[in-house]
Amino acid sequence: MDTQGNDMKTVLITGTSSGIGLATAVAAARAGMRVIATMRDTGKAGPLRHAAAAAGVADRVEVLRLDVVDPASVSSCVAEAIDRHGRLDAVVNNAGAGRVGTIEIGGTDEVRSTMEVNFFGVVEVTRATLPQLRASRGRLITVTSVGGVVGQPFNEAYCAAKFAVEGFMESLAPVVATFGVDVTVVEPGAVASEFVTSAVPDLPALVNTAGPYAPALQAYVDRTRKSFGTAQTADEAAASIIEALTAEKPAFRIQTSDWARGFVGTKLTDLDGSAVQSLTDAWVR
Repeated sequence: MDTQGNDMKTVLITGTSSGIGLATAVAAARAGMRVIATMRDTGKAGPLRHAAAAAGVADRVEVLRLDVVDPASVSSCVAEAIDRHGRLDAVVNNAGAGRVGTIEIGGTDEVRSTMEVNFFGVVEVTRATLPQLRASRGRLITVTSVGGVVGQPFNEAYCAAKFAVEGFMESLAPVVATFGVDVTVVEPGAVASEFVTSAVPDLPALVNTAGPYAPALQAYVDRTRKSFGTAQTADEAAASIIEALTAEKPAFRIQTSDWARGFVGTKLTDLDGSAVQSLTDAWVR
């Protein structure tokens, strides 16, 4: 996606109040793009505005409200972006929420709410922006996760949603390619951000209410804490999204680190599933 000259490209990014979304908004502006930075609560835009100002790109970052689970909010935001700039050249589906737990304890309502944010939110934003992306022969980039390829213990709802997103985008990609629209899924591994805190705000309470699953959950929690001790930064993950935005022809699937490539690679070469099961079994023992 050419961002040179007077034809400044416009990219809409969801979930920009923190983490990967914030880092991507600033990085895209630094790469010469006009950024429509969206978030559910614009009262939380302070860190983004500060980071954009520090990077010298505050004039390229506009904050709009968008709640991915509210179709009216999505439509209103997209309409306002088009009214202001006349076009969208790229969309980054980044908004999402983690969920740690297991079905017997958490119940189906937790699964439904997780799917609503992580899957149906992506579907709604995609549906609303595709007319503009078709017109601009633009790019549709979605942040999934290594959990969209490899199912992980106590992440049943989250991984189910991310699996669904990957299947949706893999199916959509050849359809919209007939209009010149490129589709990419970006798969981070562990990233040091507020996402982890939002997924499990009170780990001790979660373990205490896990009943017979408590020992396995505690083992998972201990292992996860160690993995996030070596997590990549949000800026490092955002670099892969910028790669997808600026490459002459972006790949459909991009991992954000060597660890993520190795982890996803285990699944993609594991025809009978034994390698993945052997790997994740160790996480809960």
